[in-house]
Amino acid sequence: MIYITLPDGSQREFPGPVTVAEVAASIGAGLAKAALAGKIGDKVVDTSHQITADSPLSIVTAKDADGLDVIRHSTAHLLAYAVKELFPDAQVTIGPVIENGFYYDFSYKRPFTPEDLVAIEKRMTELAAKDEPIVRRVLPRDEAVQYFKGLGEHYKAEIIASIPSNEDVSLYREGSFEDLCRGPHVPSTGKLKFFKLMKVAGAYWRGDHRNEMLQRVYGTAWATKDELQQYLTMLEEAEKRDHRKLGRELDLFHIDEHSPGTVFWHPKGWTLWQEVEQYMRRVYRDNGYQEVKGPQILDKTLWEKTGHWDKYRDNMFTTESEKRDYALKPMNCPGHILIFKQGIKSYRDLPLRYGEFGQCHRNEPTGGLHGIMRVRGFTQDDGHIFCTEEHIQPECTAYTALLQKVYKDFGFENIIYKVATRPEARIGSDESWDKAEHALMESLRASGCEFEIAPGDGAFYGPKIEYTLKDAIGRQWQCGTMQVDFSMPERLDAEYVGEDGARHRPVMLHRAIVGSLERFIGILIEQHAGALPVWLAPVQVAVLNITDAQGDYCREIAAKLQKVLPHQDLRVALDLRNEKITYKIREHSLQKLPYILVAGDKEKAAGAVAVRARGNRDLGVMSVEAFAELIAQDIASKV
Repeated sequence: MIYITLPDGSQREFPGPVTVAEVAASIGAGLAKAALAGKIGDKVVDTSHQITADSPLSIVTAKDADGLDVIRHSTAHLLAYAVKELFPDAQVTIGPVIENGFYYDFSYKRPFTPEDLVAIEKRMTELAAKDEPIVRRVLPRDEAVQYFKGLGEHYKAEIIASIPSNEDVSLYREGSFEDLCRGPHVPSTGKLKFFKLMKVAGAYWRGDHRNEMLQRVYGTAWATKDELQQYLTMLEEAEKRDHRKLGRELDLFHIDEHSPGTVFWHPKGWTLWQEVEQYMRRVYRDNGYQEVKGPQILDKTLWEKTGHWDKYRDNMFTTESEKRDYALKPMNCPGHILIFKQGIKSYRDLPLRYGEFGQCHRNEPTGGLHGIMRVRGFTQDDGHIFCTEEHIQPECTAYTALLQKVYKDFGFENIIYKVATRPEARIGSDESWDKAEHALMESLRASGCEFEIAPGDGAFYGPKIEYTLKDAIGRQWQCGTMQVDFSMPERLDAEYVGEDGARHRPVMLHRAIVGSLERFIGILIEQHAGALPVWLAPVQVAVLNITDAQGDYCREIAAKLQKVLPHQDLRVALDLRNEKITYKIREHSLQKLPYILVAGDKEKAAGAVAVRARGNRDLGVMSVEAFAELIAQDIASKV
């Protein structure tokens, strides 16, 4: 007898080997119809998988995350099937699942066109409607190599030839198409209903630029029609919010071919940058951080001591002077330890918090660059806390509260918390890892935060908290981090004098709230679709005259407004051009200014202004003093 234990703890008894599909059918016809795969322990298997021993089993449906992965994996194969039907000379290579979808790489004699994508998607729909069974078989490696060579699929043959000769490989057939794959797959093509092909891009075979350039067809697939439509709507909205497009339209920045991966900030963009930086500088000041500044270039030997040279050498920009090798810093951490080591530190000095707006450089591949979100030169709001193990929990609790306030001020209130725990390859005692992981988790509990565990995702020297914010259209951005580091103080010989008079190693907490300022500003632009909150807007108000007769009055308004806020000038644009007022209003509206003030003869006579708020809202006529109070409140409340 074979006993199958279901997720609710109940058991089902079978006289002999049984498939996942048969177990599902024994539970109910509805589940049998919905079953896409099974999960035995942590392994997802086909519904045709035969269970030969007592096992725990859960039936995977489209409602499960594993089910969605199986749908996407199977849709990638459906794509390859359709391409082979329409373009028999095309060769298939690999087609994995990716976030929100899948892709498949093809070798073909000409580029696929948008019209080709339409035809391929139509053929995919037709093949899915045939509801052909997807059947698995196993071949010895060498036999599989010869099989695919016989089909003219030389890329597949090359992949299989790289597998050890004593291993078997699995193939999946649907209709006339058979592909190499570990699986699992849905039982039949009829389970694949809600998909769309998105674009074609280039990709080198096996990611090596020395190899042939293939054509990568991207697609998305979902469990329901509504989910597919929601995703496509989100993409449309994301395109409208694209920070690269808005950066040009709002004259904030540009990227230039003369310095790829770095940002040329225009006056308005630099104003936005300064608002973010000065806000974070106040955060440092008000929360016990001492701001420091380290050099850009550090000797190679330092990076060797920290381990970065071995791990990140390919991503570091290097230079040489007087027969010494140097690297542009890719991170600020070692420099902060060198500052900590100057002079004798006592336990009374701890926790010691350093903050730096440190400019870093990383040699990112050209294909990975993306506007100001992924660059080669960037500035971090970097901070390091030197402390004892007893300080870890209270420091992390205080940091989480601080991070929540900062994100809220920038317009983000939905934060996802994750604790990344010890990997198999690590340094340090289990006792210290236990203490660090416990401190991180307790700090989140003390902050009232629900969190996920990411087993094994910590660094080799310590665990970390990852803080991910969710934006206005549901996208997730991992920005903040709090990382416990036992290693670098040891490697760079950092010490403090303890209460016992002996020398001790400090614990180093790496923390960043916004991370890369460039990336965070890109996120801000997309979060607010360019309509930045009043306190961040590069231009907060424009003053417009209707005719030349109000020119001097408008200058008086602008001068008065620029002194509304103590210690800070209001950012006012004065537009006295001899243009129609409707034209000027429209032009400033397209720049997404929070407020536009219009003055004609009536407003001048009354000592007032007509106020228009962003979104084409007419707030009517009010005194300059009343408007000044209104905008001052907006800035103070960070709306």
